[in-house]
Amino acid sequence: MGNDLFGLDRSTRHKILQVLNQHYGIDEAIVYGSRAKGNYRPGSDIDISLKGDGLTLQELNKITKELDELDLPYQIDVSIYHQIDNIELVEHIDRVGVRFE
Repeated sequence: MGNDLFGLDRSTRHKILQVLNQHYGIDEAIVYGSRAKGNYRPGSDIDISLKGDGLTLQELNKITKELDELDLPYQIDVSIYHQIDNIELVEHIDRVGVRFE
């Protein structure tokens, strides 16, 4: 895996982590979907679910805006794990999710 973990180069991962690390309410960031499963394509989006008891929709909106401002060539979809209502999605994240660090 090395430099291309999740099909993302080290610089891209570092930029995303810089944004996430600025938000103290995040206990864990989990990548799921094709990036976690390894069947992504060059333009695949990046699905990230955030764990942290103190995370709010307002904080999520701020994080999403900051990630958008990175101007990366990927769409980054961010959710708050404990606010996901879709049980199948939660099970998918639990099954294939990989800690983003």
